[in-house]
Amino acid sequence: MDRREFLSWARDGLGATALASLLLRDQPAQAKLAGESEPPCPHFAPKAKRAIHICLAGALSHVDSFDYKPTLVKMHGKSLQSPDKPDVFFGQVGLLRQPDWSFRQRGKSGLWVSELFPHIGEMVDDLTIIHSMVADTSNHTPATFQENSGFRLNGYPALGSWLSYGLGAEADDLPSFVVIPDAREFPAGGSINWSNGFLPARHQGVVIRPKGEPINDLFPSRAISSKADLASRELAAFMNAQHLASHDRDDALSARIKGYELAGRMQLAVPQVTDLKGESAETQELYGLSGKETADFGRGCLIARRLLERGVRFVQLFSGGTFGSPRRNWDGHENMKVNHGQEAKRIDLPVAGLLKDLKRKGMLDDTLVLFTTEFGRTPFTQSAANVVGLGRDHNQNGFTVWMAGAGLKHGMVYGATDDIGWKAVDKPARWHDFHATVLHLLGINHERLTYYHDGIRRRLTNVHGEVIKEILA
Repeated sequence: MDRREFLSWARDGLGATALASLLLRDQPAQAKLAGESEPPCPHFAPKAKRAIHICLAGALSHVDSFDYKPTLVKMHGKSLQSPDKPDVFFGQVGLLRQPDWSFRQRGKSGLWVSELFPHIGEMVDDLTIIHSMVADTSNHTPATFQENSGFRLNGYPALGSWLSYGLGAEADDLPSFVVIPDAREFPAGGSINWSNGFLPARHQGVVIRPKGEPINDLFPSRAISSKADLASRELAAFMNAQHLASHDRDDALSARIKGYELAGRMQLAVPQVTDLKGESAETQELYGLSGKETADFGRGCLIARRLLERGVRFVQLFSGGTFGSPRRNWDGHENMKVNHGQEAKRIDLPVAGLLKDLKRKGMLDDTLVLFTTEFGRTPFTQSAANVVGLGRDHNQNGFTVWMAGAGLKHGMVYGATDDIGWKAVDKPARWHDFHATVLHLLGINHERLTYYHDGIRRRLTNVHGEVIKEILA
């Protein structure tokens, strides 16, 4: 349109609403709004522009996956020889149990990965593995909260919300923080894990499902004419503006209005980003879209890559849901072989495919990939009798996570657990350290990304956290 048409469009009705939405779109913390972070982010040149966070709900066993312990193999069937009484969730301490999957060294780096993850093992030279993670609780829900927000209680903003708040959105038609839950169900604590907490409501995570309808009620339940659609939008914009003005520009109400405006733009963007028909057969096979076990998570991984390409800042993928019977997560109390075996089949190929795809597209150079679990599992079995049981209990004392991508030393391990994988004994790292490191890679000083709430200058890392400098390139 020419200048006169543009000014006419911008002056009236829906055009004015759309223009205002574009001009006042979510900005980074450079906008000095009440309570928001100063000075603006990024605080220094970032290594990564965006991130994908893969969360394994239920607690992955590090001693069966990435943390090889030959001593544990030798001591299979023996009692735990320690003066310390094991602090485990169910209090049932059986005999030591060797891994259910064999380990071998992989890649040029020679890092150990078990046969539980043969495809991820192919990418070991691109991984930065932290073997010395420690959590503050062995209870799933508060541990999952801490993994995501740094706090064991609800009401605190998730990592993705902090990034949305600090760095703002890159896309006009998609949220800055997107969550792709397990196709079967939500994780423990549900949507609290992607809550904006006390941050402005527009920074909460938006759920896009990998299976079925991506977002509920994104489209009208019945067809309406474009004229009626335009008229209804203009009326809604007018009424919303009046309602907001009469409520002293309430944050929750403002966020809801912005959400509806974003939803209007998402009506075009979401179908495009979730329609995978345009991806080559080779790419679809890379993510395992034709496999019975891998299709759901593979679709989520591929959608995540496409979201990043469209300007989404942070995408979170959950593997595993809540806790019940049969288990649909990584909580291998009863039988590790069955539980971890079925869950690994769902994600191993898709996660490796995601890494390969990001790498060949050059996106791994400025993208951060996180692979975490709320805590680990014990090297001894969960059994009331002094026997070698089939399952493992919760273990907050030492476990493994890994990172990949921008700004990291690759093909390396950081820290260590003891000889049997029970406790972190070398360079223990806590969630505040992990979060501080993630923020650092995205150009943020974790001590300066703050929000004033209830008389306290709050931050993701509370009053703790040190950047793990040894893993930085």
